[in-house]
Amino acid sequence: MSARRSSCRGICRSLSAQLDDKFGLQFKATLENVTNVRPEGDDFRWYLKLKCGNCGEVSDKWQYITLLDSMPLKGGRGSASMVQKCKLCSRENSIDILKDTITPYNVEDSERFKTMVQFECRGLEPVDFQPQAGFAASGAETSSQFPEINLQEKDWTDYDEKASESVGIYEVTHQFIKC
Repeated sequence: MSARRSSCRGICRSLSAQLDDKFGLQFKATLENVTNVRPEGDDFRWYLKLKCGNCGEVSDKWQYITLLDSMPLKGGRGSASMVQKCKLCSRENSIDILKDTITPYNVEDSERFKTMVQFECRGLEPVDFQPQAGFAASGAETSSQFPEINLQEKDWTDYDEKASESVGIYEVTHQFIKC
């Protein structure tokens, strides 16, 4: 019986490992006189819609995760930014922000997709992203700082007094890639 149990545990671990995936959130925008567009602080909220990898159910509401969030995984296997039970199939799924992958979007990236962050997902995948408040940027030719940028409308404008010119982030879009 113990050999059978050991074999079963190995298969279960193998199946579990297949469900661990990394997804990159790629950001794309047109930048006008700004660079270093980035999420500001560990409390930055990544608003996502998530799909259960088991039954395909997609969350109908936006859910957010932050680097500050840490919830224990079932069975003491560590922690994740969010652990949730699927409303349809009751499977426990999790998503974790990989802090070391957070990368700013710079003026040379303008109008091209660039991975801004990666998420480690167990049993689910992100299918949509809604940028909101909490972004920051710097003047492309000055030391001007622009904190508290809200990208919910997919466009943002301001004025750089040091450079005497308008600044902006336009046509914000995104896509997810499997890493």
